[in-house]
Amino acid sequence: MSSNMIVMGDVPGGGPARMDLAELLATRLLVQGNSGSGKSHLLRRLLEQSARMVQQAIIDPEGDFVSLAEKFGHLVIDGAECSDMALHAAGERMRMHRASVVLNLEGLDADQQMKWAAAFLGGMFEAPREYWYPVLVVVDEAQLFAPAAAGEVSDEARRASLGAMTNLMCRGRKRGLAGIIATQRLAKLAKNVAAEASNFLMGRTFLDIDMARAADLLGMERRQAEAFRDLARGTFVALGPAMCRRPTPVRIGTVETESRSAGPVLTPFEPPSAPVHDLILAPVPVSDFVARPRKAPATPQPDLLTQLAAHGEAQAAASQEEQQQEEPPEDQAEREARMNAILRDMLTDDETSFRASAVLYQDFLVRCRIAGLGRNALDLKAFNRALATARSGVSEDMSASPDWQQAEGLANALPEDLQSVFLFLARAAIGRLPCPSDAEIARVYGTVSQGRARRLVEWLEDQNIIVLRADGMGRRVITVIGPGWETLPGVPQG
Repeated sequence: MSSNMIVMGDVPGGGPARMDLAELLATRLLVQGNSGSGKSHLLRRLLEQSARMVQQAIIDPEGDFVSLAEKFGHLVIDGAECSDMALHAAGERMRMHRASVVLNLEGLDADQQMKWAAAFLGGMFEAPREYWYPVLVVVDEAQLFAPAAAGEVSDEARRASLGAMTNLMCRGRKRGLAGIIATQRLAKLAKNVAAEASNFLMGRTFLDIDMARAADLLGMERRQAEAFRDLARGTFVALGPAMCRRPTPVRIGTVETESRSAGPVLTPFEPPSAPVHDLILAPVPVSDFVARPRKAPATPQPDLLTQLAAHGEAQAAASQEEQQQEEPPEDQAEREARMNAILRDMLTDDETSFRASAVLYQDFLVRCRIAGLGRNALDLKAFNRALATARSGVSEDMSASPDWQQAEGLANALPEDLQSVFLFLARAAIGRLPCPSDAEIARVYGTVSQGRARRLVEWLEDQNIIVLRADGMGRRVITVIGPGWETLPGVPQG
């Protein structure tokens, strides 16, 4: 058996049912089945069998797959504790660090689930080319994120989510993203999303419209569609280059992990012994009307980058004493000036803007050792702050001014990846320079996407950090809230 093969179960009377993982990555998969058909069990089997072979990203609207973390080490991201900007960054970073992730959207309303899923998928889609490693992207209850018709959610959320799902299924293959979408109702799933799958696993379904669409996708005659009503729980009809060339029934095998939201189990019913009237309609004590204290939220687990940063800081602290013994003492101001000179020299390379900070950090440490500044000149957190200042392009004279010290204080409250953008804008405002263009902002952030640059600026405005306005000629002006620094008008598309 090829090393790319995983076993999904067995073909009744025909041996094991194997799936070619390499073929699946290139051709995508659609799973359909009514509630209770075993659809989530199928996805769990697929994820468990491939967990140690390929990176995985799971968009989980009901929290069914968080148990994968204990067995296979997936990072669980709680959508209720994140912003859309943070999820966009997480989607990009999980590809950079090749970490398998479960995005748990349990407890969010439909509108927010769609926006959060769109942000996470957008981050994965916009990762730099050097990080386009293969990823299985599993989206459960896909009809929620790619609806065939408008529902009660906002148009903004629907457009964002549908666009992200269309990108995943239509354009994701070249970026290493293999979409695996599962739905209860084919009729509720957008056709342009479903049509991009070349592999199908169709489970039990009862509505005529869903059976007809399933039969069409499998190339079966309409009169054969009735067979989908007779499928047992956990049995699916498979078709596609990753599994079989003809429609074949497959019985899904067992799984190692359990879902948190398993269905109810029938237990013997015992009527209450006391009078029902007294139990249910008894007067409510006044003390019960007092608001019960809410349970304190569980402390979220640190994400991958936080863990990496903590590890780096621990190593730096452990070696600090050794470094001081090995190297002669040096004036702190001179030392910082030499390190800043090294950073400025690194940024003269055009490719530096598009390298990950972790890569730049290693380059910086090597240069510092060559310059005689020791093995751990700065820890990762201090390096990121210094890098943000260097990327802003601030001069030595301005960096010593009280205004710039205030700007750095404001930047410290922002996410690390946004500090360089804010300081870049603050430098232009303090110096009364024209407002930077989207292309310049994108370069400082480390991307070529001007659309992302616009989103970063809009996010800063949403957080009441800056104010955007246009002058009479349509040029952009940015004002920093609080200090009141303001840029001169500039052309965004310049």
